[in-house]
Amino acid sequence: MSNSKCALITGITGQDGSYLAELLLTKGYEVHGLLRRTSSLSLGRATHLQDKIHLHYSDLTDALSLQRVLQLSRPCEVYNLGAQSHVRVSFDQPAYTGDATGVGVIRLLEAVRCVVPEARFYQASSSEMFGKVREVPQSELTPFHPRSPYAVAKVYGYWATVNYREAYNLFACNGILFNHESPRRGEDFVTRKITRAVARIAAGTQKELVLGNTDAKRDWGYAGDYVELMWRMLQENKPDDYVAATGQTWTVQQFVEASFELIGLDWQKHVRTDERFLRPAEVDLLVGDASKAERELGWKPQVHFDGLVRLMLAADLLANGIKPDFEWPQVEDLNLYAAHGLKVH
Repeated sequence: MSNSKCALITGITGQDGSYLAELLLTKGYEVHGLLRRTSSLSLGRATHLQDKIHLHYSDLTDALSLQRVLQLSRPCEVYNLGAQSHVRVSFDQPAYTGDATGVGVIRLLEAVRCVVPEARFYQASSSEMFGKVREVPQSELTPFHPRSPYAVAKVYGYWATVNYREAYNLFACNGILFNHESPRRGEDFVTRKITRAVARIAAGTQKELVLGNTDAKRDWGYAGDYVELMWRMLQENKPDDYVAATGQTWTVQQFVEASFELIGLDWQKHVRTDERFLRPAEVDLLVGDASKAERELGWKPQVHFDGLVRLMLAADLLANGIKPDFEWPQVEDLNLYAAHGLKVH
């Protein structure tokens, strides 16, 4: 039997993985995570948790290693957050993205079925699956029309999860998460690229910010809120699929303007666009309907667009030695704030 309070997280070194690990630790879980072997050891966003969690070398492209980790940890909950998760990069590495992000889900589901069939399984699905949207806003019933190799792989993983739920009676759920950001977001994702550049421009170490499609509209939430939904989904009596979103949409341009306004600079003097950063097929509008999650799970996002911009920019300003002169949401973000001696009230 699996341990009553033990969870396994793939992608534990990423943004969502580190937030989820923190959440589960506060709830008394024994937390295990997968670590990919590379030429240099990197715990990513989970560095501050390394003495509190159990790490195992494994990879979603290696079925035998997944089975071995499940046999060692015997988790009651499995959260699959691992993936090649950058949409633009997926056009450059489509086969690898399909293998890790898509087929990797089947490998993990099959390992769960064989080793810990009683465990509850969470699959990190994505709003990118809606792609060329058929309706606005998008809900659990909206048809998918993926517009990138990443989104295609996520659609595969979504239906694999549904199939294992129906075929093998696994407690398997999809969380269809719309864009969720934080100070832990990777530096090559557009929101973090913006706040990091704005902070460096304020510090005088960078002159301009170069972007692709600034007209793209997204539903941006806070990653710390969204991992709470992941956990709630696996506490229910029956497995199901849920959208996580704020229900509001903003353009990349508006994110830029809001960031520069907070430091009192004219964005037009520092921003330019470059076609190199455009996707071969663009997703123009994503906005989610999370009413099912609110109704059935009691979940609502706590941090919205303005607070998210403030939170991310504050962290990047602190990283550049600048004390922000504006307020931001007082959320626990231990990994970044602790590094700057900032007490979160």
